[in-house]
Amino acid sequence: MRPAADTGNAFAEYALSGEPGTEAFWSAARSPVSIPADDGDGDGWRTLFLWRGSRASIGFESWSDPVPLTRWADSDCWYAEVRMPARLRVTYQFLVGEQAYADPLNPHGAGGDRSIAATPDAPAQPHWPAVGADDTLPLPGTRIRWASERLGGRRTVRVHAVAGGGPLVLLLDGDDWLYLHPAMTAFESAVAAGEMEPVTLVFLPSKDRLGEFGCDPALWEAVRDELLPLVAGSGVHADPGRLVVAGQSLGGLSAMYAALDFPGLVSRVACQSPSFWWTPDAMASKDPLGGPVGGTVAARLRAERPDLSGLRIAFDVGEHEPRMLPHCELTETLVKEAGATVRVSRAAAGHDRAGWRHALLRDVAWALA
Repeated sequence: MRPAADTGNAFAEYALSGEPGTEAFWSAARSPVSIPADDGDGDGWRTLFLWRGSRASIGFESWSDPVPLTRWADSDCWYAEVRMPARLRVTYQFLVGEQAYADPLNPHGAGGDRSIAATPDAPAQPHWPAVGADDTLPLPGTRIRWASERLGGRRTVRVHAVAGGGPLVLLLDGDDWLYLHPAMTAFESAVAAGEMEPVTLVFLPSKDRLGEFGCDPALWEAVRDELLPLVAGSGVHADPGRLVVAGQSLGGLSAMYAALDFPGLVSRVACQSPSFWWTPDAMASKDPLGGPVGGTVAARLRAERPDLSGLRIAFDVGEHEPRMLPHCELTETLVKEAGATVRVSRAAAGHDRAGWRHALLRDVAWALA
């Protein structure tokens, strides 16, 4: 931070006024605030984050190492100027000792202890409302108690018919889309705007992501033989014949695997930042992403040369996750060469649901078109 000569106007370049730490300053303060970077490195932004309290740092999701905050004089105002690239939406939280907090000056939250920052040039996400850390997200009224013989254990699966329901959309990592990001509200908005036909959302929680989302048939046998019959018996209107599977990260890997091994079940897929670096032994490595490009999925596509002409699949990966790009680019190419109808896009984000959520709506709509 380059202090202004008038310390009463310390953050004037960010359009903030008053002496930091005073009640007048805090009553008008907002965070984060971005201005164009002037460091000669090209496009990008200088973004100011403010925190009121004790020593803290900013933890960013996948995009950056933690950034320590600096105290302003002897006040309760802590701040950091963070250089951000063009087109970035990122989840962050303030870390104070062992505790994590959302930004109380930012109305855009993601659960009780996270907030979302976006540079001014990041594309809009019109169907996702601003949700504060203290807000409670609406939950679907239909709950299915699923005691799976194949997977073991019990889990609660929520189901919601948007505008009366329609094609079934299976959201992997469903609890994230219930409790961190308001997918139910966003899908309702997209349908009301005419950007998508009515759908029935099934929020599938994971109990063991590494175990369930690897290239193993157990999850998809359980979905086919156990979960879908429960959904059919729930009384909620749904069309399982036009099933769309939406997954992110390991969930995206699992969705792609299902399209390969369960084509009669899964023929429409929307996956964001899929973990195509995955191999059975990748997680035991010190560098899971450093293995063969495209991992197990690319190796199978090359060796088996499947006919994927019945598959409609949308791929999206963040612009700011460079180590993911080679794995995704190779797999995207091989899937297209196998005959699938493919859509490829890049999100203004890193490995982060804050960036994936726009692609989730857009690509589900495209998969159903």
